[in-house]
Amino acid sequence: MGKIIVFANQKGGVTKTTTTWIVSAGLKRRGYKVLVVDFEPQGDLSDSVKAENEKYVTSYELIKGEATAEECIQHLDVFDIIPANQLLYNAELELIEMGREHKLKEALDSIKDRYDFILVDTPPNLGNLTANAFTAADEIIIPTTAGKYSVKAIKEIHLSIKQNQKYCSGKGYIRGLLFTRVKSNTNAGKLMQSVGIDICQQLQIPVFKTTIRETTAIENAQIEQLDIFVLNENKELIADYNALIDEILQGEI
Repeated sequence: MGKIIVFANQKGGVTKTTTTWIVSAGLKRRGYKVLVVDFEPQGDLSDSVKAENEKYVTSYELIKGEATAEECIQHLDVFDIIPANQLLYNAELELIEMGREHKLKEALDSIKDRYDFILVDTPPNLGNLTANAFTAADEIIIPTTAGKYSVKAIKEIHLSIKQNQKYCSGKGYIRGLLFTRVKSNTNAGKLMQSVGIDICQQLQIPVFKTTIRETTAIENAQIEQLDIFVLNENKELIADYNALIDEILQGEI
């Protein structure tokens, strides 16, 4: 039975989509069967891996019950994916019936045992789509920068996950907070990272030992539509993500 890992943060610009992409690619390179669900209406992850998200069914049709997970899956060299496009924005308004928070979980149940890992990218908000992802999740990873407002958002997403567990019977737990775009040579960055760790300790949120450094190699990977392992441009960044994957596979932080 595949483990569903959701990457979530209502704050944009925290490398959430990129981290979902790279971790998924890294797991696939280690021999695991990986499915990615692009649940972000901008469809940036789909674009990054050259998935077809216009002519074929996507996560929008999936969440609306108009297509099965099997019908939505595209088999790519990098990993399997259920792509997204801007139609998914409509789902935020159209999902109004009872049990709407369970739509993604129900849709993935039929194919969950075919994969070792199913990784879900979510929009930068705490709306219906993210609630669906939380309900489907086994584990939730929160990528964040060490910026003032990103650190402040930790309390909000923690509360949202707790409410999902209480009112939607979500079983997903916070696997850990991941600091991204880290600039270790700045005092401000170090200070805010320390503040973020203090907040996590208060809320009993684990923090990954691994941090992801700030580098232009990520932007280059996006432009080239190649993951960092294939692009092989920045050895230090590759080492960061390999260390993160090691932590995820160890089952403990």
